[in-house]
Amino acid sequence: MSDEEWERFLRESVTGTAGAPVEPSARAREAERRLRERSGQPEGWRTYSPARPRRRTGCYVTGLVAAAALLAVGLFPQQVAGWFGGDDGGQDGAPLAAESRRPREAPGAGPDLRPTLAEPFRGSPAARWADGAAGITVPPAKATGWMDAAEVGRALRRSRDFLVAAGLDSRVLRGERPTKAIALLNPHQKDVQEYLRTALSSTAPTHRTDPLLLFSRFRPEQARLVGDVVKTRGRLTYREGKRGAVEVTADVTFVYPVTPAGDGGRNAGIVRTIVRREVVMSWDDPAEVITEPGTMSLVSYALDMTNGGCSAPTGYFVPPFGRDDEQPADEAHRVDPYDRSKPVDTSNGTTATGDGCATATRS
Repeated sequence: MSDEEWERFLRESVTGTAGAPVEPSARAREAERRLRERSGQPEGWRTYSPARPRRRTGCYVTGLVAAAALLAVGLFPQQVAGWFGGDDGGQDGAPLAAESRRPREAPGAGPDLRPTLAEPFRGSPAARWADGAAGITVPPAKATGWMDAAEVGRALRRSRDFLVAAGLDSRVLRGERPTKAIALLNPHQKDVQEYLRTALSSTAPTHRTDPLLLFSRFRPEQARLVGDVVKTRGRLTYREGKRGAVEVTADVTFVYPVTPAGDGGRNAGIVRTIVRREVVMSWDDPAEVITEPGTMSLVSYALDMTNGGCSAPTGYFVPPFGRDDEQPADEAHRVDPYDRSKPVDTSNGTTATGDGCATATRS
Protein backbone atom coordinates (compact mmCIF):
# COMPACT_ATOMS: atom_id res chain seq x y z
CA MET A 1 0.00 0.00 0.00
CA SER A 2 1.42 3.41 -0.94
CA ASP A 3 1.76 6.30 1.50
CA GLU A 4 -1.09 8.13 -0.23
CA GLU A 5 -3.41 5.14 0.14
CA TRP A 6 -2.44 4.76 3.81
CA GLU A 7 -3.28 8.41 4.55
CA ARG A 8 -6.60 8.01 2.73
CA PHE A 9 -7.30 4.90 4.80
CA LEU A 10 -6.75 6.82 8.04
CA ARG A 11 -9.04 9.66 6.96
CA GLU A 12 -11.77 7.30 5.87
CA SER A 13 -11.44 5.31 9.11
CA VAL A 14 -12.13 8.47 11.11
CA THR A 15 -15.13 9.52 8.94
CA GLY A 16 -16.44 5.99 8.71
CA THR A 17 -16.33 5.77 4.91
CA ALA A 18 -17.63 2.44 3.66
CA GLY A 19 -15.16 0.09 2.05
CA ALA A 20 -12.14 1.37 4.03
CA PRO A 21 -9.50 -1.27 4.76
CA VAL A 22 -9.89 -3.02 8.07
CA GLU A 23 -7.13 -2.39 10.60
CA PRO A 24 -5.30 -5.60 11.54
CA SER A 25 -6.63 -7.40 14.62
CA ALA A 26 -4.66 -7.72 17.85
CA ARG A 27 -3.78 -11.34 16.92
CA ALA A 28 -2.54 -10.23 13.51
CA ARG A 29 -0.43 -7.48 15.07
CA GLU A 30 1.09 -9.93 17.58
CA ALA A 31 1.93 -12.37 14.79
CA GLU A 32 3.51 -9.53 12.80
CA ARG A 33 5.60 -8.51 15.85
CA ARG A 34 6.97 -12.03 16.39
CA LEU A 35 7.75 -12.41 12.68
CA ARG A 36 9.55 -9.06 12.68
CA GLU A 37 11.65 -10.00 15.72
CA ARG A 38 12.78 -13.25 14.09
CA SER A 39 13.67 -11.59 10.77
CA GLY A 40 15.33 -8.50 12.26
CA GLN A 41 13.11 -6.07 10.29
CA PRO A 42 12.51 -2.54 11.63
CA GLU A 43 9.20 -1.38 13.12
CA GLY A 44 6.30 -1.22 10.63
CA TRP A 45 4.09 -4.04 9.39
CA ARG A 46 4.32 -2.89 5.75
CA THR A 47 8.08 -3.47 5.46
CA TYR A 48 9.46 -6.20 3.06
CA SER A 49 12.72 -7.78 1.80
CA PRO A 50 13.91 -7.66 -1.87
CA ALA A 51 13.30 -10.80 -3.87
CA ARG A 52 16.21 -13.30 -3.91
CA PRO A 53 16.39 -13.77 -7.70
CA ARG A 54 18.04 -10.34 -8.00
CA ARG A 55 21.04 -11.65 -6.08
CA ARG A 56 21.23 -14.72 -8.30
CA THR A 57 21.60 -12.46 -11.30
CA GLY A 58 24.70 -11.01 -9.67
CA CYS A 59 26.09 -14.53 -9.19
CA TYR A 60 25.61 -15.29 -12.88
CA VAL A 61 27.42 -12.08 -13.90
CA THR A 62 30.30 -12.81 -11.53
CA GLY A 63 30.61 -16.33 -12.90
CA LEU A 64 30.66 -15.09 -16.49
CA VAL A 65 33.34 -12.49 -15.70
CA ALA A 66 35.47 -15.10 -13.95
CA ALA A 67 35.10 -17.54 -16.85
CA ALA A 68 36.01 -14.83 -19.37
CA ALA A 69 39.08 -13.89 -17.31
CA LEU A 70 40.26 -17.50 -17.18
CA LEU A 71 39.76 -17.87 -20.93
CA ALA A 72 41.74 -14.67 -21.60
CA VAL A 73 44.61 -15.86 -19.41
CA GLY A 74 44.68 -19.18 -21.25
CA LEU A 75 44.60 -17.70 -24.75
CA PHE A 76 46.58 -14.47 -24.29
CA PRO A 77 48.85 -14.79 -21.24
CA GLN A 78 51.31 -12.12 -22.36
CA GLN A 79 48.61 -9.56 -23.09
CA VAL A 80 46.87 -10.20 -19.77
CA ALA A 81 50.17 -9.77 -17.93
CA GLY A 82 50.45 -6.30 -19.48
CA TRP A 83 46.96 -5.26 -18.28
CA PHE A 84 48.14 -5.32 -14.68
CA GLY A 85 51.70 -4.07 -15.07
CA GLY A 86 51.72 -1.37 -17.75
CA ASP A 87 54.54 -1.43 -20.29
CA ASP A 88 56.82 -3.38 -17.96
CA GLY A 89 54.45 -6.33 -17.84
CA GLY A 90 54.05 -6.67 -14.09
CA GLN A 91 56.46 -7.93 -11.46
CA ASP A 92 60.17 -8.36 -12.06
CA GLY A 93 60.83 -11.46 -14.12
CA ALA A 94 57.27 -11.76 -15.43
CA PRO A 95 56.90 -12.12 -19.23
CA LEU A 96 56.18 -8.87 -21.02
CA ALA A 97 52.89 -8.37 -22.79
CA ALA A 98 53.09 -8.67 -26.55
CA GLU A 99 54.08 -5.42 -28.26
CA SER A 100 51.07 -3.95 -30.03
CA ARG A 101 52.35 -0.37 -30.44
CA ARG A 102 55.60 1.54 -30.20
CA PRO A 103 56.72 1.72 -26.54
CA ARG A 104 56.79 5.11 -24.87
CA GLU A 105 60.26 4.59 -23.38
CA ALA A 106 63.18 2.20 -23.11
CA PRO A 107 62.88 -0.76 -20.73
CA GLY A 108 64.07 -0.05 -17.21
CA ALA A 109 67.39 -1.20 -15.85
CA GLY A 110 67.39 -4.64 -14.27
CA PRO A 111 69.82 -6.39 -11.95
CA ASP A 112 73.45 -6.31 -13.03
CA LEU A 113 73.92 -10.04 -13.64
CA ARG A 114 76.28 -11.72 -16.06
CA PRO A 115 74.90 -14.28 -18.52
CA THR A 116 75.69 -17.97 -18.11
CA LEU A 117 75.40 -20.99 -20.38
CA ALA A 118 72.29 -22.04 -18.46
CA GLU A 119 70.83 -18.50 -18.49
CA PRO A 120 72.23 -16.66 -21.51
CA PHE A 121 69.72 -13.78 -21.21
CA ARG A 122 70.36 -13.23 -17.50
CA GLY A 123 70.64 -9.54 -16.58
CA SER A 124 69.12 -8.43 -19.90
CA PRO A 125 65.68 -6.94 -20.69
CA ALA A 126 65.39 -9.76 -23.25
CA ALA A 127 65.03 -12.26 -20.40
CA ARG A 128 61.36 -11.24 -20.27
CA TRP A 129 60.84 -11.28 -24.04
CA ALA A 130 59.16 -14.12 -25.91
CA ASP A 131 61.03 -16.90 -27.67
CA GLY A 132 61.44 -16.92 -31.44
CA ALA A 133 58.40 -16.21 -33.60
CA ALA A 134 56.18 -15.78 -30.53
CA GLY A 135 57.74 -12.35 -29.94
CA ILE A 136 56.54 -10.96 -33.29
CA THR A 137 53.03 -9.56 -32.90
CA VAL A 138 50.67 -10.02 -35.86
CA PRO A 139 47.70 -7.60 -35.81
CA PRO A 140 44.09 -8.54 -36.65
CA ALA A 141 43.42 -8.64 -40.39
CA LYS A 142 40.97 -6.31 -42.11
CA ALA A 143 40.18 -5.88 -45.79
CA THR A 144 42.78 -3.50 -47.22
CA GLY A 145 43.64 -2.46 -50.76
CA TRP A 146 43.04 -5.27 -53.23
CA MET A 147 42.83 -7.95 -50.52
CA ASP A 148 39.92 -9.11 -48.39
CA ALA A 149 40.41 -9.87 -44.69
CA ALA A 150 41.39 -13.52 -45.24
CA GLU A 151 43.99 -12.55 -47.85
CA VAL A 152 45.42 -9.86 -45.58
CA GLY A 153 45.69 -12.47 -42.84
CA ARG A 154 47.70 -14.74 -45.14
CA ALA A 155 49.95 -11.84 -46.16
CA LEU A 156 50.66 -11.04 -42.52
CA ARG A 157 51.49 -14.66 -41.70
CA ARG A 158 53.81 -14.92 -44.70
CA SER A 159 55.48 -11.67 -43.71
CA ARG A 160 56.24 -13.16 -40.32
CA ASP A 161 57.38 -16.37 -42.04
CA PHE A 162 59.92 -14.27 -43.93
CA LEU A 163 61.28 -12.78 -40.70
CA VAL A 164 61.50 -16.23 -39.13
CA ALA A 165 63.26 -17.70 -42.17
CA ALA A 166 65.68 -14.76 -42.35
CA GLY A 167 66.44 -14.24 -38.67
CA LEU A 168 65.63 -17.44 -36.77
CA ASP A 169 66.29 -20.41 -39.05
CA SER A 170 69.09 -22.42 -37.43
CA ARG A 171 70.70 -23.28 -40.78
CA VAL A 172 70.76 -19.65 -41.87
CA LEU A 173 72.27 -18.69 -38.51
CA ARG A 174 75.08 -21.15 -39.27
CA GLY A 175 75.78 -19.35 -42.53
CA GLU A 176 73.76 -21.46 -44.99
CA ARG A 177 71.77 -19.98 -47.86
CA PRO A 178 68.39 -18.50 -46.75
CA THR A 179 66.37 -20.55 -49.24
CA LYS A 180 63.01 -20.30 -47.48
CA ALA A 181 63.22 -16.53 -47.12
CA ILE A 182 64.25 -16.02 -50.75
CA ALA A 183 61.28 -18.12 -51.89
CA LEU A 184 58.95 -15.47 -50.46
CA LEU A 185 60.51 -12.63 -52.48
CA ASN A 186 59.12 -11.54 -55.84
CA PRO A 187 61.50 -13.05 -58.42
CA HIS A 188 60.62 -10.23 -60.86
CA GLN A 189 61.93 -7.45 -58.60
CA LYS A 190 65.23 -6.87 -60.37
CA ASP A 191 67.02 -4.68 -57.82
CA VAL A 192 66.37 -7.09 -54.95
CA GLN A 193 67.35 -10.12 -57.00
CA GLU A 194 70.60 -8.41 -57.92
CA TYR A 195 71.23 -7.59 -54.26
CA LEU A 196 70.69 -11.24 -53.32
CA ARG A 197 73.08 -12.52 -55.98
CA THR A 198 75.81 -10.13 -54.92
CA ALA A 199 75.29 -10.34 -51.17
CA LEU A 200 75.26 -14.12 -50.97
CA SER A 201 78.18 -14.75 -53.32
CA SER A 202 80.65 -11.96 -52.57
CA THR A 203 83.56 -12.56 -50.21
CA ALA A 204 83.89 -8.80 -49.66
CA PRO A 205 80.41 -7.27 -49.47
CA THR A 206 79.92 -3.54 -49.10
CA HIS A 207 77.55 -1.77 -46.74
CA ARG A 208 74.99 -1.78 -49.54
CA THR A 209 75.41 -5.44 -50.43
CA ASP A 210 75.85 -6.84 -46.92
CA PRO A 211 73.56 -9.90 -46.49
CA LEU A 212 73.15 -8.93 -42.81
CA LEU A 213 70.75 -6.22 -43.92
CA LEU A 214 68.16 -9.00 -44.29
CA PHE A 215 69.65 -12.22 -42.90
CA SER A 216 71.28 -13.15 -39.57
CA ARG A 217 74.47 -15.19 -40.05
CA PHE A 218 77.44 -16.28 -37.93
CA ARG A 219 80.56 -18.09 -39.03
CA PRO A 220 80.28 -21.54 -37.41
CA GLU A 221 84.04 -21.70 -36.93
CA GLN A 222 83.97 -18.36 -35.06
CA ALA A 223 80.78 -18.32 -32.98
CA ARG A 224 78.03 -20.65 -31.87
CA LEU A 225 74.62 -19.98 -30.36
CA VAL A 226 74.11 -20.72 -26.68
CA GLY A 227 71.09 -23.01 -26.54
CA ASP A 228 68.23 -23.06 -29.02
CA VAL A 229 66.42 -19.86 -28.03
CA VAL A 230 66.62 -16.48 -29.72
CA LYS A 231 64.64 -13.76 -27.94
CA THR A 232 62.53 -11.42 -30.05
CA ARG A 233 60.32 -8.41 -29.61
CA GLY A 234 58.46 -6.48 -32.26
CA ARG A 235 55.35 -6.19 -34.34
CA LEU A 236 53.85 -6.00 -37.80
CA THR A 237 51.71 -3.13 -39.03
CA TYR A 238 50.04 -2.70 -42.40
CA ARG A 239 48.30 -0.19 -44.61
CA GLU A 240 47.26 0.30 -48.22
CA GLY A 241 50.31 1.05 -50.36
CA LYS A 242 50.85 2.03 -53.97
CA ARG A 243 48.45 0.73 -56.60
CA GLY A 244 46.26 -0.87 -53.95
CA ALA A 245 49.01 -3.09 -52.53
CA VAL A 246 48.99 -4.21 -48.90
CA GLU A 247 52.17 -2.75 -47.38
CA VAL A 248 53.42 -4.56 -44.27
CA THR A 249 56.07 -3.01 -42.02
CA ALA A 250 58.04 -5.21 -39.63
CA ASP A 251 60.00 -3.70 -36.73
CA VAL A 252 61.65 -6.52 -34.78
CA THR A 253 64.62 -6.84 -32.41
CA PHE A 254 66.48 -10.17 -32.21
CA VAL A 255 68.84 -11.08 -29.36
CA TYR A 256 71.38 -13.83 -30.12
CA PRO A 257 73.49 -15.18 -27.22
CA VAL A 258 76.73 -16.56 -28.62
CA THR A 259 80.00 -17.90 -27.32
CA PRO A 260 83.30 -18.68 -29.07
CA ALA A 261 83.01 -21.75 -31.26
CA GLY A 262 86.00 -23.49 -29.65
CA ASP A 263 85.32 -22.81 -25.98
CA GLY A 264 84.28 -26.41 -25.32
CA GLY A 265 81.31 -25.32 -23.22
CA ARG A 266 83.49 -23.64 -20.58
CA ASN A 267 81.41 -20.45 -20.54
CA ALA A 268 84.39 -18.52 -21.94
CA GLY A 269 82.57 -15.24 -22.40
CA ILE A 270 78.98 -15.01 -23.62
CA VAL A 271 78.20 -12.11 -25.92
CA ARG A 272 74.71 -11.03 -26.91
CA THR A 273 74.49 -9.81 -30.49
CA ILE A 274 71.44 -7.55 -30.67
CA VAL A 275 69.88 -6.89 -34.07
CA ARG A 276 66.95 -4.65 -34.88
CA ARG A 277 65.50 -4.77 -38.39
CA GLU A 278 62.85 -2.70 -40.07
CA VAL A 279 61.59 -4.29 -43.28
CA VAL A 280 58.79 -2.90 -45.44
CA MET A 281 57.12 -5.52 -47.66
CA SER A 282 54.57 -4.95 -50.41
CA TRP A 283 52.00 -7.60 -51.29
CA ASP A 284 51.17 -6.40 -54.77
CA ASP A 285 48.03 -6.72 -56.84
CA PRO A 286 49.00 -9.03 -59.73
CA ALA A 287 46.78 -6.92 -61.96
CA GLU A 288 49.06 -3.95 -61.28
CA VAL A 289 52.54 -5.46 -60.69
CA ILE A 290 54.29 -8.45 -62.21
CA THR A 291 54.68 -10.92 -59.36
CA GLU A 292 54.23 -14.57 -58.47
CA PRO A 293 51.57 -16.00 -56.13
CA GLY A 294 52.66 -16.06 -52.50
CA THR A 295 55.57 -13.63 -52.98
CA MET A 296 56.07 -10.00 -52.04
CA SER A 297 58.29 -7.11 -53.06
CA LEU A 298 60.69 -5.31 -50.75
CA VAL A 299 60.14 -1.58 -50.36
CA SER A 300 62.98 -0.91 -47.90
CA TYR A 301 65.10 -2.56 -45.22
CA ALA A 302 67.31 -1.14 -42.46
CA LEU A 303 69.44 -2.57 -39.68
CA ASP A 304 70.76 -1.58 -36.25
CA MET A 305 73.11 -3.99 -34.50
CA THR A 306 75.19 -4.22 -31.34
CA ASN A 307 78.12 -6.61 -30.81
CA GLY A 308 78.03 -7.65 -34.43
CA GLY A 309 81.28 -6.10 -35.65
CA CYS A 310 82.36 -2.58 -36.52
CA SER A 311 84.96 -3.18 -39.19
CA ALA A 312 84.39 -3.64 -42.91
CA PRO A 313 81.42 -5.95 -43.68
CA THR A 314 82.18 -9.66 -43.94
CA GLY A 315 78.65 -10.95 -44.53
CA TYR A 316 78.59 -12.41 -40.99
CA PHE A 317 78.17 -11.07 -37.48
CA VAL A 318 81.51 -10.82 -35.69
CA PRO A 319 80.89 -10.81 -31.92
CA PRO A 320 83.70 -9.20 -29.87
CA PHE A 321 84.64 -12.15 -27.64
CA GLY A 322 88.00 -10.78 -26.56
CA ARG A 323 90.00 -7.59 -26.47
CA ASP A 324 91.69 -8.46 -29.75
CA ASP A 325 88.31 -8.69 -31.49
CA GLU A 326 86.92 -5.40 -30.24
CA GLN A 327 86.48 -2.65 -32.81
CA PRO A 328 86.60 1.11 -32.23
CA ALA A 329 83.24 2.80 -31.82
CA ASP A 330 81.91 6.33 -31.85
CA GLU A 331 81.79 7.36 -28.18
CA ALA A 332 79.80 10.46 -29.11
CA HIS A 333 77.02 8.32 -30.53
CA ARG A 334 75.58 6.22 -27.70
CA VAL A 335 72.52 4.02 -28.11
CA ASP A 336 70.48 1.60 -26.03
CA PRO A 337 69.96 -1.48 -28.23
CA TYR A 338 66.87 -2.49 -26.22
CA ASP A 339 65.17 0.88 -26.68
CA ARG A 340 62.31 0.38 -29.16
CA SER A 341 60.66 3.73 -28.48
CA LYS A 342 62.51 5.39 -31.39
CA PRO A 343 62.62 4.50 -35.10
CA VAL A 344 65.48 2.40 -36.44
CA ASP A 345 68.59 4.57 -36.59
CA THR A 346 69.98 4.64 -40.12
CA SER A 347 72.93 6.91 -39.37
CA ASN A 348 75.38 4.70 -37.48
CA GLY A 349 76.77 2.61 -40.30
CA THR A 350 74.84 -0.60 -39.74
CA THR A 351 72.53 0.18 -42.64
CA ALA A 352 73.33 0.63 -46.30
CA THR A 353 74.25 4.28 -45.83
CA GLY A 354 77.22 4.64 -43.48
CA ASP A 355 80.48 3.30 -42.19
CA GLY A 356 80.70 3.90 -38.42
CA CYS A 357 79.57 2.26 -35.18
CA ALA A 358 77.78 3.58 -32.16
CA THR A 359 78.58 2.75 -28.55
CA ALA A 360 75.98 0.61 -26.82
CA THR A 361 74.96 1.72 -23.32
CA ARG A 362 74.19 -1.92 -22.40
CA SER A 363 74.04 -5.32 -24.04
